[in-house]
Amino acid sequence: MNIVIFSHFYLAQSNIPDIPDILNSGFTTAKTISESWDNQWLDLLQNNTSENLYGALTNLGVFFAVGTLLFFMIQWLRDVIYSEYSRPISALIWPFIVVILLTNTGSGSVLSNLTLGMRNFINTVNQQVITTADANKNYQQALNMGVAEEVAGSMLRPCQSLTGEQQIQCFVRAKDKTQILWDTYRDLYGDKVWISRLETKINQIAYSSSSVSENAFNSLLGSTVQTSIKNFLISLQYAFQNLIEATMLLVATLGPLAVGGSLLPVAGKPIFAWMTGFLSLGIAKISFTIIAILTATVIVNGPGEDATADPDLMWFMIFLGLLAPIVSLLLAGAGGFAVFNAISNTAALAKERI
Repeated sequence: MNIVIFSHFYLAQSNIPDIPDILNSGFTTAKTISESWDNQWLDLLQNNTSENLYGALTNLGVFFAVGTLLFFMIQWLRDVIYSEYSRPISALIWPFIVVILLTNTGSGSVLSNLTLGMRNFINTVNQQVITTADANKNYQQALNMGVAEEVAGSMLRPCQSLTGEQQIQCFVRAKDKTQILWDTYRDLYGDKVWISRLETKINQIAYSSSSVSENAFNSLLGSTVQTSIKNFLISLQYAFQNLIEATMLLVATLGPLAVGGSLLPVAGKPIFAWMTGFLSLGIAKISFTIIAILTATVIVNGPGEDATADPDLMWFMIFLGLLAPIVSLLLAGAGGFAVFNAISNTAALAKERI
């Protein structure tokens, strides 16, 4: 399961009674998307028939295995002639491995079940990170700290162009909207310092005796450009999480081809590269979760609890939308290289011992 995230920027266009419902719908939508990915994995890998994409690729993998078996036998006979039988005997393990992995057991092939098992293990570790010490709640709270100013500002900005009594009435209606937003935040996170701090900012504008200038709005609530940028960055990090999930599923579907090509007499077996790619994506997924959770916890326990702090959390949005995905992919690349070397060295050691 991914970290659940959603944006609040459309709340300003909503009716007042609908704000709690919209907040809940954000969680529901994210949960539905996560469940849709789970269902897609099961439908693709367990429904292993010839009409299914994975079933068709499994048949293609069998075709590759039969084709590469000729090259395998040529190399095997060559080793029988020129070696002392140790290499040919150990090499006979590979045909058995390929046959076992590509065999359809009725509820999918052995390979598809192992792939689902690896994916479930990665998701279990990822979920343990998320559920540790209310980590997901801290992540949501840090995101809301970053966007709450813009949400409240979007409710008050329409009043800026008005004057006199019209502006006063507009501020009253906007204040009612923001009050429901504060109440919803307090129901989610308790009576936090950052909520009271932002509420005070809104009151300074709403109860101002003079016309509020553009600079005053921007100094208290941020500019409209910041709103668009933060909205984009939140969407970007959500897109990254879904991209990781889609890429893992793509790599999973290519597993039969990697297994079928593993009978080629080459040093680096395609199945090792496939396993490395799949595990690397899992490392990227877990790395992003850890980075996001740790950073969010620092924000919530730091400036979020300091009444004198007034942090600009644009850096947090940039970090999660751009820098954290890059760092996660770099860690995944380094971890994947280490995994590939470990698998290759283990296979070589096993080959020497058999």
